[in-house]
Amino acid sequence: MRQHAPAYTPEAASASATGGAGERQSLPLLQGKMKRDPEGYETELRQLHRHFESSVFLFRQQAALSSSSSSSSSGGGGETAKELGDLALFLAHVAPFYPNDLADLPDQIGGLLDTNARALPSGLRVHLVQALILLVNRKIVDLEDTMELFMELQVIGDRAVKKLAFSHIVHSIRRMNQKHKDEAKNRKLQNILFTLVQGEEESRAKRAFTILCDLHRRRVWFDDRTANAICNACFHPSSRIMTAAISFLLGYENGEQEDDSDASSSEDEANINPNIILSKEDVYKANHKGTSASKKKKKAKLERVVRSMKRQQRKSTEETGSNYYSPLTYLKDPQGFAEKLFSRLQKCSERFEVRMTMLKVISRTIGLHHLVLLNFYPYLQRYVQPHQRDVTTLLAAAVQACHEMVPPDAVEPLFKQIVNQFVHDRSRPEAIAVGLNVVREICMRIPLLMNEDLLQDLVLYKKSHEKAVSIAARSLITLFREICPSLLVKKDRGRPINPTARPKAFGETTIATDVPGAELLAEDISLEGSDDESDAFDSDDEEVLPCTNDIQQSLKVSSNKLETHEDHKGEEEVSGEQDDTEEVDEDDSDDNMDDIEDDSDMDGGTDVSDEDDDEELNDDSENEDSDQAEDSDEEDKSKSSSSKVQKRKLSDYIGQLDAADASLRTLKRLAGAKKAETSMDSTDEAGRIFSDEDFKLIRERKAKQDARQALVQHGLSKGDTRSATFKLPSSDQLSMKRVDPSQLEAYIKRKMSKEERLEMVKAGREDRGKYQARAAIKQKKTGGSSNKQKQHQKKMPLAAKRAKAARSRQEKKTKAKHSGKQFRGRKAWK
Repeated sequence: MRQHAPAYTPEAASASATGGAGERQSLPLLQGKMKRDPEGYETELRQLHRHFESSVFLFRQQAALSSSSSSSSSGGGGETAKELGDLALFLAHVAPFYPNDLADLPDQIGGLLDTNARALPSGLRVHLVQALILLVNRKIVDLEDTMELFMELQVIGDRAVKKLAFSHIVHSIRRMNQKHKDEAKNRKLQNILFTLVQGEEESRAKRAFTILCDLHRRRVWFDDRTANAICNACFHPSSRIMTAAISFLLGYENGEQEDDSDASSSEDEANINPNIILSKEDVYKANHKGTSASKKKKKAKLERVVRSMKRQQRKSTEETGSNYYSPLTYLKDPQGFAEKLFSRLQKCSERFEVRMTMLKVISRTIGLHHLVLLNFYPYLQRYVQPHQRDVTTLLAAAVQACHEMVPPDAVEPLFKQIVNQFVHDRSRPEAIAVGLNVVREICMRIPLLMNEDLLQDLVLYKKSHEKAVSIAARSLITLFREICPSLLVKKDRGRPINPTARPKAFGETTIATDVPGAELLAEDISLEGSDDESDAFDSDDEEVLPCTNDIQQSLKVSSNKLETHEDHKGEEEVSGEQDDTEEVDEDDSDDNMDDIEDDSDMDGGTDVSDEDDDEELNDDSENEDSDQAEDSDEEDKSKSSSSKVQKRKLSDYIGQLDAADASLRTLKRLAGAKKAETSMDSTDEAGRIFSDEDFKLIRERKAKQDARQALVQHGLSKGDTRSATFKLPSSDQLSMKRVDPSQLEAYIKRKMSKEERLEMVKAGREDRGKYQARAAIKQKKTGGSSNKQKQHQKKMPLAAKRAKAARSRQEKKTKAKHSGKQFRGRKAWK
C-alpha cells in the first residue's frame, strides 16, 4: 500500500484546510460533476485521494501509539473521523470512473478495517464498511476476497456493523445465484463458511452457521453439501451451536420455505379465506330446507367449502409426494449420523429440553431412512411413564422410530410397557386415550406386534363413557379391519374390503411389476375437466355407465320370465305376482346382472333364449284363455279385472322382450370392446416409456382422486363410503409424515383456567350487540309491518263474521240462563 505521510506537512494541511474546506462541504456536488466529466476533475480526485491516504496513515499511527486505550484515538479525532468516513464513501462512489487512480482503494479500506477495526470509532467503522460494500456491489473487488473480513466484522461487538455485514453477505450470494449459478464461486464461499462452522471458536462458527441456515431456508444454497454441513453442526463442541442445528432440523418442515414477501402474501390469503367446516346437516339444509334464496346461498357456501377441501387435499398429497424435502433426507451417512448423535445423547449432561430435541432428531432420522438402531428402543423404555414430563413427545419419537425394517422382537418390550403403563382400568382416561392412540400408530407401522388376545382386550374400551377413550378404541378397530380382520371378533369386523388380509411377515417385500399409478392415465376422471370453479356435487354423479337403463329393463324382463313359468291359480295370486314383478330388490338385481353377463358370454345364447321365450309365452297365453273359458260362471267383475290384468301383461311382454334382446346384445358388445381395450392397454403399458408429463399427470390425478375420497368421507359427495372411511398409508408416506404429539391427545377435554374461560366468554360476546328489550326493538323497527301483524289486520269473510256473531249470541244466552239460578242441593227432610 502506498503511504504519503512525508507529503502531509503542516503547510499542506493549512492549504488543504483553506482551499479544501469548500470542497469538503460540497462533496456530493463534486461527486455528480466527476460522474458527468471524469477527465476534467482528475486533479481534484488525486488531491482528495492523497488527503484520504494521509488520514488513514494518521489513524494507523494513533492506533499504534495508544493501543492500550481507545479514548485518545476516538475522543480527540471526532472531526477527523467524520471527514475520513465521508472521503471513503466519496471515493467509493467515483471509483468506477477512475479505475487506474483508485485501484488500491479496496486494499486501503480493507487493510484499515482488518488491522484496526476494534480501535476505530463506531461511526467511522460503519462508513468504511458501507464504502467496502459499495465497491463489492460495483464489482471492483470480488466477494470471496472480502468474505473473511466481513465474517470477522460480525464478531467485533458492534451491532450495526454485524447486521450490515450479515445482510451484505446474504444478499450478495442471492444476487449472484439469481439468474444462473456459478458453481466455482459457490464452492469457494461454501468452503470458507464450512471451515468456520467446523472451527472451535463459538462466535465465528455461530455467525457462519446462521448464514448457512438463512441461505438454505431461502433455497439459494439448496444442495446436498449445505444440508450435510448443517447436519454435521449437530456434533459441534459448543452446546449452543448444537442446539441451534438441531432446532433448525426440527423446525425446517414447519418453517417458511419462501422469502418474506411470499410469506406475507400467503398469510394474507389465509386471513381472507379461512377454513370452514360443514357437517352433513348443513348439506341437508342446503338442499331441502329454507326458501329458494336461502338454499342458493347455502349451496354457494357449500361449493366454496368443497373447493377449499379439494385444494387442501391436493396440497397435502403433493407435500407427502416426491416434492417432500428435509435436510435429513440427504444425509450421506444416515446410519453413522444417528449412531454418533445417539452416543452423544447417552453421554451428555444437557438440560431436559436439549435432550428431547436430540431424541426427536434421532427418531426422525431412523424413520426417514429406515435405519436399524436397536439400542434406541430400550433407552426410550426407561422414560415411558404416564407421569413423565413431555411424555407425548417421547411417545411420538417412539412411534416415528418404528418402521417395517425393525425386528418386532426389538420393539416388543417397549410396546408392552406402553400398554401396561397407560392402558389399564386404574389409569386416568387421558392416559388410556394416549396409550390407545400410540398403540394404533405403532401397529400401523409394525402390525406383527399385535396378537388376538391383546387386541380384543383393547377393543373393549369402545364402551367407555369417555369420548376420547371410545374414539381411540374405535380407531384401532378401523385399522385392523384393514390390516387383519381375523384378529377381531365377528361383530367388530363389519364389512372389511379384504376379509383375507394379513400383515406382511418380517423381511417380506412386495416387488412392483409396473409404475405405481399408471392405471390412472387410462381412467377418465370427471374432476379433470371441472376444476375448483366447477360444481363438485354434479361431477361425482356424472360417472354413470351408458347402458344403465338397458340393464334395468333387462332385469325386469328376466324377473318377468321367471314368473311366467308359474301357475296362475286365482286373481289374487295374479295381482300379487304383478306387484312382485314391479318391485326388484338390489340383491336380486345383482344376481340377475351376473346371470345376464354369463348368458351374454355364451355364443348364440341370446337368440335361442329369445325364441324359446316367445314359444313359452304363446303356450302360456293359450292356457290362460282356456282357464278363462272354464271359469265363466264366476262374477263379471272378477272376469273383467282378470282379463285386464292378463292383457296388460301380454302387451308388456312383447316390448320388454325386444328391449331385453337389445340390452343383452349391447352388454355383449360392450364386454367384448372392454376386453379388447384392456388387452391393448396391457400390451401398450408393458413396453411404454413414461415421460415427465406422464408422471406429472399421475400426480395430478392421484391428488384429484384423494380429494374426491375426502369429500365422500365428509359427506359432501356421493360414493362408496366403505373405501373412503379409512385409507392405509404406505411405508414411504408414514416415514415422511411427522407424528404430532398433540394428535396423540386428541379429543381430551382439559380443565380451563379462569382466564381462559373469561376469554372464551368475551370471544362469544364480540358479535353480539348490546342487550335491548323486545318492545324497544319493535319501536325502532322500520320498513313496514311484519307478516304476523298483517295476519291480524286481515278482514274476515262474511260467513265467518256471521258465524262469530251467532256463536257470541249463543254464549250470551247460556250465560244469562245460568246467572239467576243457584243449585242448593236436595232438601234432606223431603
